[in-house]
Amino acid sequence: MGKTIAEKILSAKARKPVEAGEIVEAEVDYVMANDITGPAAFDEFEELCAPILRNKVVLIPDHYVPNKDVASAKQAKKMRDFARKHRLKNYYEVGSGGVCHQLMIEQGFVAPGRLIVGADSHTCSYGALGAFATGIGSTEAATVFARGVLWFKVPESMKYRVAGKLPKYVSGKDVILTIIGDIGVEGARYASMEVEGSSISSLPLSDRITISNMGIEAGAKACIIPPDAKVDKYLKGRVRGRYKSVFADSEASYSDVREYDGTEMVPVVAKPFLPSNVVPASEIDVEIDQAYLGSCTNGRIEDLRIAAKILKGRKIHRNVRMIVVPATKEVFDMAVKEGLMKVFSDAGAFISGPTCGACLGGHMGVLAPGERAVSSTNRNFVGRMGAKDSEVYLASPAVVTASAIKGRIADPSEVVR
Repeated sequence: MGKTIAEKILSAKARKPVEAGEIVEAEVDYVMANDITGPAAFDEFEELCAPILRNKVVLIPDHYVPNKDVASAKQAKKMRDFARKHRLKNYYEVGSGGVCHQLMIEQGFVAPGRLIVGADSHTCSYGALGAFATGIGSTEAATVFARGVLWFKVPESMKYRVAGKLPKYVSGKDVILTIIGDIGVEGARYASMEVEGSSISSLPLSDRITISNMGIEAGAKACIIPPDAKVDKYLKGRVRGRYKSVFADSEASYSDVREYDGTEMVPVVAKPFLPSNVVPASEIDVEIDQAYLGSCTNGRIEDLRIAAKILKGRKIHRNVRMIVVPATKEVFDMAVKEGLMKVFSDAGAFISGPTCGACLGGHMGVLAPGERAVSSTNRNFVGRMGAKDSEVYLASPAVVTASAIKGRIADPSEVVR
């Protein structure tokens, strides 16, 4: 019987043939922790009294960056002290790093065929490059620090094929929101989503990362896009070590196969309070208080370019505050070099250095009671970005920007004609 991408990667890392449903112990290539999940992992690791596998561990402070209070400063210091104590070279201090998932990709830790775990649910982002990547808890992370292996239940795989030329302003965010709107937030529970088709292969890597990033919002264990020449080109001169691309066999077995016509997709919005509550952006007329562009979902240079193109020569609505947050220092520097920051500033946006703060309702954009935000982030649960009675509408960078200009949720075609 043929194997899916997930089965092939886990077979290679378990050093034996495996199939869906089996529980295996597999070798992990890298394990990542951030300033929220790391401290608990450090405590668990120290109790193991074991040497640390330095080359596998990556530590990235990003959630409360810069520290917003004494409590978050203590967490950051604990990570810093742990990195120094164990002489960890893969520690990215404030000012040299950024949002963990984008940084993991930029720094070459992610590559096709790799098995990567992270103490953060959106670790599945790395599936965009053909890796099997999934989120774990702090205790499991500590185990990988010491042993370099972890147990997995091999997931069933589900295939999502999107074909046809995507219309203007339809992005990877619209594709994955459309899929989640179709299958629901538990539609791919503990499955490995394989997303492919001509619509997907036409997308830049940045949009593919958005798709894989939000696989967890459908309950997926992993969300993998078959690697291609675009992945190889991106990794050239960047990737750490060697890699080998992995593809599903033609006779591989899937628990579900769904096909979508990309030519019929439109810019969409996920209304509160689930990522599956999806409607076309043109069919919703809701005034907003805040427009947020950034995060591990949509904080890449391509996202900022799209927003700047729409914003150039225009102003943000007087009743809206727009916050722009590049995902990493590399993205920030590119945006400065390309003149994007001046476009944002001239339009009236607030620009921040890399941080996850607003996405999780931590700081740098917290919503007050009753406020509404359109956001390029990945979750819109109750109280996700602030007060319990605030509302978050998930959308693409183009929709976020158009909405910031109009003062209400808007399809980009309303602004750019």
